[in-house]
Amino acid sequence: MNPSAQLPGIETGQADERKDDFMGALAALGGSAGNGRLRSILEWDEDTYEAVRSDLVSTGMVVPGRGRGGSVALNDGSTGDQAAASSKPASRRSRMSKEPTTASSFDQAFRAIDDCLRKEAGCGTELDYTEQTSWLLFLKYLDGLEDDRAAMALLEGRSYTPILEEPYRWNSWAAPKNADGQLDHNASLTGDDLRDFVNQRLFPYLEQFKQRASGPNTIEYKIGEIFGEIRNKISSGYNLREIIDVIDGLRFRSQAEKHELSMLYEEKIKRMGNAGRNGGEYYTPRPLIRAIVQVINPQIGETVYDPAVGSAGFLCEAFEYMRKGGASGRELSTEDLDTLQTRTFTGKEKKSLAYVIAIMNMILHGIEAPKIIHANTLTENLSDVQERDRFDVILANPPFGGSERKEVQQNFPIRSGETAFLFLQHFIRMLRAGGRAGVVIKNTLLSNSDNASVALRQKLLEECNLHTVLDCPGGTFQGAGVKTVVLFFEKGAPTQKVWFYQLDPGRNLGKTNPLHDRDLAEFVELQKNFADSPKSWSLDVADVDPQTFDLSVKNPHAAQAVAHRSPQEIMAEIAALDAEGALALNKIRGLL
Repeated sequence: MNPSAQLPGIETGQADERKDDFMGALAALGGSAGNGRLRSILEWDEDTYEAVRSDLVSTGMVVPGRGRGGSVALNDGSTGDQAAASSKPASRRSRMSKEPTTASSFDQAFRAIDDCLRKEAGCGTELDYTEQTSWLLFLKYLDGLEDDRAAMALLEGRSYTPILEEPYRWNSWAAPKNADGQLDHNASLTGDDLRDFVNQRLFPYLEQFKQRASGPNTIEYKIGEIFGEIRNKISSGYNLREIIDVIDGLRFRSQAEKHELSMLYEEKIKRMGNAGRNGGEYYTPRPLIRAIVQVINPQIGETVYDPAVGSAGFLCEAFEYMRKGGASGRELSTEDLDTLQTRTFTGKEKKSLAYVIAIMNMILHGIEAPKIIHANTLTENLSDVQERDRFDVILANPPFGGSERKEVQQNFPIRSGETAFLFLQHFIRMLRAGGRAGVVIKNTLLSNSDNASVALRQKLLEECNLHTVLDCPGGTFQGAGVKTVVLFFEKGAPTQKVWFYQLDPGRNLGKTNPLHDRDLAEFVELQKNFADSPKSWSLDVADVDPQTFDLSVKNPHAAQAVAHRSPQEIMAEIAALDAEGALALNKIRGLL
């Protein structure tokens, strides 16, 4: 791959990243995929996809395949007939060569797991599939982490005490091995014995870790939290054995393997978010998150907080952005990487399922012990917040349309039954002076005339510099059913001007036509200088009505609406014209 190659329509600094993402996604799909499926997973527009694909084909990194819509495959270095053979799905090649399952078959593994879970009466939705996959993946990850820690202790000449006792280690109950490293069928549990062990011994044992942990930010505490809040929904021990065998074949200890698996895990979260009632709650479109992170531009040494963490999309994207050196792309030192791992990210999540998924998602993105706190953020009294509790950056998409009990509303100076309005007060309170936030919220916040909305807009304008409002089109969030805006503000100085950008991708967004990075490229570029354009304008706060503080999105550059006349007016004009015509016709007859 030529690192200096420039791709049409793609900035020089992004070209290598795009190619890496393409190759990683293709490997995660088994080494071969249809163009349509691969583009959908990458969430790229057609021009970007074609530019990257063409470059990789021209440099020999991938080979094109045939079939409706076309396909691509990783090039194993062969040519001619051998290259054509390399475009066969990786699963077929591995079966023919009898190679063990590797990272290249993650996609097939996830499909096999979902097929097993569909047979279970207790697993009826994508939410259930992701939840059950997550706790098993976590235990498999934990076993690898134990091996890494033991190896490190051996190299350093010190003893190591495993986190889990021997009977509860993955290689003891889930996948015991014989002398050849193969599954020991005589020692492995299956059927009712496996199900009963998991339900009656494993889960109760793991739940106890919460009480035994030294603190909430330890891996031990995370174990106790996870297994105290979820349950095994796989009632058939034979299905469970089949799933365990698939997961045991996965390897995700290296950074490359984690990258491939994390992309597929994100795809599962996306499908879960699109499954229906919880779309906006579980999945924020990643192109939108990446644009928000670019505008906020978090720096190494700053703390990043999401109090409504969901599946941890904001924290994962912020981690990726900072790990790659942010806007400058600079190489990070060992100390920088340690800061990112241990002293940068904090999230809070109320719901058990999202809590488990957030931890697993961050682990797969490379954060070994994510600081995700299982708690209802809104039950915290704002008056108790101290300076040490505050953060430099807040990135969040709080739940829309929820409601909290009266006693919870007592924690806030501006009381409201709308959870998003309570969260906005939490954001403002939790920011340090000079801290920055990029948060998604319902667009009705900008215009509602109720007392809480007016007071909240006044508070935001007076205590923070609300410098940017991104107006998102309908369909940005699948299943949410509301229009949203993204608010960008900095705490510590009142607002003087608000810069608005009205996002218009030029098409109707939907499940099969999602938001792409390119749709937001103009916004990110214009926002740097708050430039005016047909889609952007500035509002002087001095011109805002001090009684309503109305910040409705009203594009002054938009075409003026045509004032249509009423049907009665049109009919009256037609009658008058008819009368004039008849009179003229009579005059002509008289002349004849």
